[in-house]
Amino acid sequence: MTEPADTLRIAIAQLNPTVGDVSGNLAIARRTRESAGASGADLVVFPELFIAGYPAEDLVLKPAFLAACREAVEALAAETVSGAAVLIGAPWVEGGLLYNSVLLLEGGKVSAVRHKVDLPNYGVFDEKRVFAAGPMPGPIPFRGVRLGVPVCEDIWGADVVECLAETGAEILIVPNGSPYRRSVYAERENITVARVVESKLPLLYVNQVGGQDELVFDGASFVLNADRFPALQFPSFVERVRVTRWRRFEDGWRCVGGNLVEPLQGDAADYAACVLGLRDYVNKNGFPGVVLGLSGGIDSALCAAMAVDALGPERVRCLMLPYRFTSEDSLKDAAAVAEALGVGYEVVPIAPAVEGLEAVLTPLFEGTTRDVTEENLQARVRGTLLMSVSNKFGAMVVTTGNKSEMSTGYATLYGDMNGGFNPIKDLYKTEVVRLARLRNSWKPADALGPDGVVIPERVIEKPPSAELREDQTDEAALAPYGVLDTVLARLVEGESPVDEIVADGFDAALVTRIARLLAGAEYKRRQAAPGVKVTGRNFGRDRRYPITNRFRED
Repeated sequence: MTEPADTLRIAIAQLNPTVGDVSGNLAIARRTRESAGASGADLVVFPELFIAGYPAEDLVLKPAFLAACREAVEALAAETVSGAAVLIGAPWVEGGLLYNSVLLLEGGKVSAVRHKVDLPNYGVFDEKRVFAAGPMPGPIPFRGVRLGVPVCEDIWGADVVECLAETGAEILIVPNGSPYRRSVYAERENITVARVVESKLPLLYVNQVGGQDELVFDGASFVLNADRFPALQFPSFVERVRVTRWRRFEDGWRCVGGNLVEPLQGDAADYAACVLGLRDYVNKNGFPGVVLGLSGGIDSALCAAMAVDALGPERVRCLMLPYRFTSEDSLKDAAAVAEALGVGYEVVPIAPAVEGLEAVLTPLFEGTTRDVTEENLQARVRGTLLMSVSNKFGAMVVTTGNKSEMSTGYATLYGDMNGGFNPIKDLYKTEVVRLARLRNSWKPADALGPDGVVIPERVIEKPPSAELREDQTDEAALAPYGVLDTVLARLVEGESPVDEIVADGFDAALVTRIARLLAGAEYKRRQAAPGVKVTGRNFGRDRRYPITNRFRED
């Protein structure tokens, strides 16, 4: 019988796997185990489903993928005859059922398996569709210590941790694939403190970091001792591996001597999430860089800054695509942004293409008056030119529409909506303004862009305009953005009834019009590029409305 240990060294591996890259994720795990073992780690803990990458969605339904994951786990297990053991996540088939599992690799074999019990099936999560729920777990014996291993959602309710505590767990180790959203730190704190108080056990929370399509995982791993006080806090949005020291005292186990790093909060966290999401989307999909239209407006300026911070100026190419409605100020402002960021910048007038299309369409449009159709030709020419540059040189087109535009349909299909990824898709216009101001005074620690002002104040201050006709402004077409965004947030994130919003003092006709625009633009949103999720409810995995839908609140 193994004698109880008095000390333990557990390495927390806050790392960035890639979905589907089984061999690459295995290589990361091997390197991490080797380096952590050299630093004295007894056990290295990886995030949820690390071998597969998270979320792997329907990829886990492919038998070949499951076989590759199992082979990788068994290969890593064979290397644990001596040295550090490994606690790692993978999809695992047992008894004909597929589980989201955590496996202890020790002594050259898979020595223990635990399956996730509570499968999230809300918001961005859809795990019940692909995984079976595991049975209530007991603790895992490890070198004289009983480890409770609830997986991510298993700690959001009390039952799994209660079961582990009642069956003798001494330390809770929680592998996570928990994506970023603005309220997530407070939510995690409330949940983990509650589990610690109920169980009277210390809790180690390891979260993955990195971008996966529209999700960004922020890391921010931590340890709470049984007295609820933090013993360690990792930074957010960056990879970290650290060996934590644990000692057994008369009243139980404690993590001792950890560092506390305050995670990014508020607008800084949103900005860092957008940068990381764009970086990983570009790099993990193998693009050499990005190209975007730089209009002289704040949206494209912020996207350009994020792209440079994510990839470096040498991988960002900006095109100014002016037509006769493009102002001199816009030309100057776009050039100023490009110069401040140090990116490649070219001016390509689009008049020949626009007027050529108008000439071709003249016989078909005979007897009609000019309207938004002709305006949209400009946007579609720009979109076609950007996609052509992308096709020729391989750079991905960055789409630059904000959430206010995505909500109301104030964007042109096959025009300014063209592109592969949109870093500001989940930011309302008023939030874009805030982040632009923030970037002029701060940038993430790992940003590759320059310090200082990169978006001139006059770009931030000038009235937003699509510049598709004379004297056009966004707010004249929609509403003042302060009002528009407040109403949209209540409709989208809050699902507030129109009558309730009106009762709070908003103009009834305006709220009804905004609600109609929101409902009528669903078909556009279905065709929009993916983009980083930062709010509690983004357009995409969070919000799934039917396109064909006659319900209206009037």
